Amino acid sequence: MPSTIRRAVIPAAGLGSRLLPLTKAIPKEMLPVGDKPVIEHTVRELVASGITDITIVISGGKSLIQDHFRPNPALVEQLRADGKTAYADAVEEIAELAQQGHITYLDQHGPYGNGTPVLNAARNFDDEPMLVLWPDDVFVAEVPRAQQLIRAYEATNCPVLALMPMSPEDSQRYGVPVVKEDLDGGLMRITGLMEKPKPKDAPSAFAAIGGYVVTPGIIDELREQTQRWYERRTGEVYLTDAINAYAATRAVYGQVISGRWYDTGNPADYLVAQMATALAHPEYGPLLRGLATELDVPARPDSGV
Repeated sequence: MPSTIRRAVIPAAGLGSRLLPLTKAIPKEMLPVGDKPVIEHTVRELVASGITDITIVISGGKSLIQDHFRPNPALVEQLRADGKTAYADAVEEIAELAQQGHITYLDQHGPYGNGTPVLNAARNFDDEPMLVLWPDDVFVAEVPRAQQLIRAYEATNCPVLALMPMSPEDSQRYGVPVVKEDLDGGLMRITGLMEKPKPKDAPSAFAAIGGYVVTPGIIDELREQTQRWYERRTGEVYLTDAINAYAATRAVYGQVISGRWYDTGNPADYLVAQMATALAHPEYGPLLRGLATELDVPARPDSGV
């Protein structure tokens, strides 16, 4: 489907420290959720939303990401020779997905912080708006999250943040938007984000989660942040800081996303994402439900268990 936004950035240069030692040798983006690595869920969402130019910003030790999406004709030929047609088709389909999204890779350079990979990629994007999605989020929705963000941008021609309702006690885990105006269809005019406020100080009942439409004005703010960092060499360059600076004088919107969000960035949430995805699978779901029922049955006194 044609889109007003053609380009997207996936920052994938992080260390995955919250998942160590699991991520010591395996990039966190390549950990499986269901029968796909988590970054593949993000790429599929972007391609399904009409994105035709995906930049994955990486660092050392992330070659497995490139290997996953790279064509492997020798493997496909061997699988077909062995009569394993379904496996061969699956391997080919991943390469075709990468071609549809025109995936390119960029080494991260610059100060620490999640704003740096966005600025790195923007140098190749001229003055076009772009999507930024984190590679450790999985969204399950009838309309992909990326498409919902694009629609909000088309309606406003302004930067857009993905929002989800949150419980008050969770406010210290998220950036919480300051809502200026609540519009129709989950669209909200916001004036900034408050980072991890206490529940009593939270300015709204929504959390800013992984997903942004970034416009050239936000990139200009990132450039200024980066310049200040090189002058002082302190702190990190954050995308949310650039959004707050922009929102001080110009319009920014949040879009409440319809669907379920699964974070895989820490062990507990990763296990939840794994379980939820497996339970929704037509083949694996019944097996796991049966196992859960079996494990939930209290042991008999004489069973020795």
